[in-house]
Formats: sequence, C-alpha cells, structure tokens
Amino acid sequence: MKKELVRDWMSQEVISIKPGATLPEAHQIMMDEEIRRLPVVDDDNVLVGIVTLGDVRGAQPSPATSLSIWELNYLLSSLTVEKIMTPKPMTIQPEATIGEAARTMLEHRISGLPVVDQDGKLAGIITESDIFSMVVVHEWSDSDSEEE
Repeated sequence: MKKELVRDWMSQEVISIKPGATLPEAHQIMMDEEIRRLPVVDDDNVLVGIVTLGDVRGAQPSPATSLSIWELNYLLSSLTVEKIMTPKPMTIQPEATIGEAARTMLEHRISGLPVVDQDGKLAGIITESDIFSMVVVHEWSDSDSEEE
C-alpha cells in the first residue's frame, strides 16, 4: 500500500460553527446533519476549538432537575459553544500521512481530527470512518488483483 495522505481521504466540505452559537443550535446542526463533531471557527475560518455530541449532551441538564421548562430553555439558550468546546484541539495537516492521523487518534483516544492548513484555517476533517473507507478500498483492490 502506498503512503496515503490525509488530504486525499479527508472530508473537505466540513460543517462548522462559530463560538457564539448556542448549545441548542449546535445540537440541532448535529442532529440534522447526522454528525458527531463540529469544528469551531472564528470569522476568518481559523480553528479555535471543537465541540462533540458528547460535549453537548454533557452540558444538558439532568431529567431529574427541579427547574421548569422555561428556566431550562432560558439556561440552554444562553449557553454558548465557546463555553463547552475543547479549545485548541488536536489537529493534523493535509500533507500528513493516514498512518500519522491514525496513530494520533489512537494515542489520544479520539475519533476525528480537524485538518488545518499552515495558517490554522480549517481545510477538512479526517475521521475513523474515512480511514476505514481507505482500508476497504485498498483491501478490495488488492483482493481483485490477487484473483486475476
């Protein structure tokens, strides 16, 4: 298998969010787009953090709360992504190898890495699923060659 680069397997059309967005907005985007992580970018598209579905769920109140529905909605609508995101997340550059990305994910027990250019601007995201896709593509093409 040749050295595969992150840029060739990353998702380039990344859905991101601004730090000032609210918790309900982040949650709605994740549900609508069926994604588990949202890179947080500033107005110049520079990565400033990442928020995961786990972060969003962890910030929501327990069902056992004594607050009224109105109080809950008020609190949730005032909680911003900036307050619950992981600032300065682990990242990788597009020129890195898939092996480097996989090693970083394993070592840090994370399932995805924002891909940033030399200026820190969001260029994509590489996830476990992207790496699995690469393995399957290569496994099938290797198997097909062996059968011939």
